[in-house]
Amino acid sequence: IRDAAEALARDLKVVGLMNVQFAVKWEERGRRAEAGGQKKIEDASPGVRPPTSDLFPVVYVIEVNPRASRTVPFVAKATGMPVAKIAAKVMTGVSLREQGYTEDPVPHDVSVKESVFPFIKFAGVDIVLGPEMRSTGEVMGVSERFSMAFAKSQLAAGTVLPREGNIFVSVADKSKPAIVDLARRLHGLGYALLATDGTAKLLESAAVPTRRVKKISEGHPNLLDFLTDGQVALVMNTPRGKGARTDEGKIRAAAVQAGVPCLTTIEAATAAVRAMEALRQEEMQVQALQDRFAN
Repeated sequence: IRDAAEALARDLKVVGLMNVQFAVKWEERGRRAEAGGQKKIEDASPGVRPPTSDLFPVVYVIEVNPRASRTVPFVAKATGMPVAKIAAKVMTGVSLREQGYTEDPVPHDVSVKESVFPFIKFAGVDIVLGPEMRSTGEVMGVSERFSMAFAKSQLAAGTVLPREGNIFVSVADKSKPAIVDLARRLHGLGYALLATDGTAKLLESAAVPTRRVKKISEGHPNLLDFLTDGQVALVMNTPRGKGARTDEGKIRAAAVQAGVPCLTTIEAATAAVRAMEALRQEEMQVQALQDRFAN
């Protein structure tokens, strides 16, 4: 991705700031043989694991803009560099070398950018995201470790990760191998797990204690009743379908209206569990940006 961004900037002869939006999609091996960067993408992503062994990560460019974006202040705060000022001088003919910038900045901390969404104002809207822009702002969390930086970013976005309570788990088949480990860790932290029949069977087969709850179509009491009564502290729901009219869509929308955090990807669930583990081990530390970059 870095190499692709640099190649775009050079070929387009951009001077100053440039914003690129990439998308990474898992595709069948050999299907994109004409994509010259495939081997480089795989080598550059040793920690990425495909959903199945026959899939391969392919990077697509959504759009390129020769301008600043909302990422600029994030990068400036993460690195301590006045990015906008540097870019403005470059555009007037002052080179990076003349400004004293000859090496890439290496942040000492981990910075996590999180989007802020207006879903609470739109009752019944399904919160599953796609390529469309739906956020109305962004926040960031900074810490020495990713887990605490993620926890801070969630708090800044208005998502309070619970310290205790019931966690509802319902995932698509492709997410089931990963959810077992997460559920086991949550149980170890003292959380109680709720699940509908299919996910409950999976967790119980892995010796993870789980309380079964009815689907909306199965009558009462179902998860909507639990949410309304304040008996759910967190929802982990990776979608099988998308849309406000599906049972899952109703659950996600109800969680938002009840002020309950709702995670819709296994990646977000994994990050959240790491953050919840970190919050058990230490308290959040707050430091002013001026103090971070004082030295």
